[in-house]
Amino acid sequence: MPDRRNLTAWSDGYWWSNDGLRLHFRDYAGPEDRPAVLCFPGLTRNARDYEGLAQRLAGQWRVLLVEFRGRGESGYAKDPMSYVPLTYLQDVEALIEQAGLGQFVAVGTSLGGIVTMLLASTERERLVGAVLNDVGPELNPNGLARIRTYVGKPVWFPTWMHAARGVAEANGDVYPGYGIEDWLAMAKRLYRLNSAGRIVLDYDMKIAEPLRVPGNEAGPDMWAALDALSGKPVLVVRGARSDILAADAAERMVARLPGADLVTVPDVGHAPTLDEPEAVAGIEQLLGKVMKSPKKSPPLPKAKEEPAAGAQGRLLDL
Repeated sequence: MPDRRNLTAWSDGYWWSNDGLRLHFRDYAGPEDRPAVLCFPGLTRNARDYEGLAQRLAGQWRVLLVEFRGRGESGYAKDPMSYVPLTYLQDVEALIEQAGLGQFVAVGTSLGGIVTMLLASTERERLVGAVLNDVGPELNPNGLARIRTYVGKPVWFPTWMHAARGVAEANGDVYPGYGIEDWLAMAKRLYRLNSAGRIVLDYDMKIAEPLRVPGNEAGPDMWAALDALSGKPVLVVRGARSDILAADAAERMVARLPGADLVTVPDVGHAPTLDEPEAVAGIEQLLGKVMKSPKKSPPLPKAKEEPAAGAQGRLLDL
């Protein structure tokens, strides 16, 4: 059982994918007369990444922390080639339907941001605002190459302190201001204790298999997916040291979306945790815009539109 001391109360939620996987989300209660906030993590991450955000918003907003298939408490796929964004999109659409969600704000880090952009095409009426955290339609190939060097490689440690030091060694240039307590907290988001007493990564190593298929890099057609967010409150968050989302790409994103805001988190790489003061203020401002937007009735069920061409190949990092 998770240690919920000093944490805002939440409940475990589950839903079923179209191919029969039992998937998990954390559900933080909030008022029903506001849109829910759906949070989507990066490639190797899980619901624990969003604990800080959820604790800040819970009670004022209903917050759902989604775990994609193969991560955290969600089921592992029998077919590793289903670990692609098109399938994650279909899984999220199943959650929206099974949970009876009306309008929602999407918060997506890296891979979660790609899913958010795709949702903007298929859930135009329901999605009323978005946070894209260190991700966009155009990605730095050097950062993607870095990701391919470590995703899917099993790593384990005998103690949490060993894990913290290992995480620090691998990510010191991403979060140069971190101390040992920060690294320990990050290790406990990334890893879990298995039945053999080892501290292991909390995802299915097979999520890396689609990465080995040529042509899975993000391409310019994702700009069309971004365009579907036009007219909605949008916040783009970028780490100043990011090797995934370049500064000029982030600036072009907000220029393409009238009214969108860009927040750059200083001295942080890929990706900001969204607990930084700059990100916290940006998210508060975005939610304020959502509340001022004209209210619409929840949409009726409709036939799904197809996402941007080639979306099934978009594979991102943590």
